Amino acid sequence: MKNLITVGFTYDLRDDYVGLGLSEEELGEFDRLDTIIALEEALEKNGYVVERIGNIKALVKALASGKSWDIVFNVCEGLAGIGREAQVPALLEAYGIPVVFSPSEVMVVTMDKALAKQVVREHGIATVPYKVIRKASDLESFDFEAMPWPLFAKPLAEGTGKGIHSASVIHDKEQLERVCIDIIERFKQPALVETYLPGRELTVGIVGNGDDATVIGVLEAIILDGAEAGGQSFYNKENCEEVIEYRLVDDQVAARAASTALSSWRALGCLDAGRVDLRCDAYGEPNFLEVNPLAGLHPSHSDLPILAALNGIDHVSLIGKIMEAALLRYDMKAPEGVSVYADSCSL
Repeated sequence: MKNLITVGFTYDLRDDYVGLGLSEEELGEFDRLDTIIALEEALEKNGYVVERIGNIKALVKALASGKSWDIVFNVCEGLAGIGREAQVPALLEAYGIPVVFSPSEVMVVTMDKALAKQVVREHGIATVPYKVIRKASDLESFDFEAMPWPLFAKPLAEGTGKGIHSASVIHDKEQLERVCIDIIERFKQPALVETYLPGRELTVGIVGNGDDATVIGVLEAIILDGAEAGGQSFYNKENCEEVIEYRLVDDQVAARAASTALSSWRALGCLDAGRVDLRCDAYGEPNFLEVNPLAGLHPSHSDLPILAALNGIDHVSLIGKIMEAALLRYDMKAPEGVSVYADSCSL
């Protein structure tokens, strides 16, 4: 008899939030329908029985009605708050239902980019000086001598380049004040200010847990003509096919980035799969920027599937590897005939 595993599928569909009057940027981290279809098909091709659930409100209704699943594949970003990515995992933890990707406490720490930087710094991992600006008056006590210029300012707890644009690279005090106040007022959260790193922009894809976690590729983002200045801005991320060239790299810098990323992944306790973003300093050394434990999974638009594909791992296989990593944690067996995790590529 086949080992049938029912997989609940939680996600935030952009179409479900359009009526709330949110801007395109505010909707940026939610998935389009083609992503949901691709993920559902990939899970089914790996032998899983999939049931779409939807967002956290749909999950609450399903749980209240007595529904349950063997495991939940969760890609919900949440609508508001630094704990937004932790909401679905926390709810499933309360019901004792296994969930794919990192647990609630990790989602909170990694969403707060300053807290994540503090953790990795305590583990001896390179990350540049930073300051959290929670209100305009914090700028009055800003120690401009402690942080080399230029600076870089972004929202403390956002992804997909939200809040990043050409003015994010800061060259003077007046610009710093203007950009930080805009972030605080527009995103209703603090601004993270750090020393700007001028070097190569790298992202490292990771699958697995603890000592078994492996790097599946190191991707370099090359900003092309027509892109917005400032790096991985919201505009550039949304239009990556036109303004960013992605290259799989395997040189010495990539090897150091992979090592730094794995150390960061383990230090933060991330699980199953995700990305670690790094940028090189003026000396070519990779520095930790942030970790994404809930990385985008569109087959051709998201960084993690892109770097996996460039390294010979198609979308279906990638999702299979992620599922098997999660099942191993719960001492569950994958469906018969499915065993892809052991073939994971590493650097």
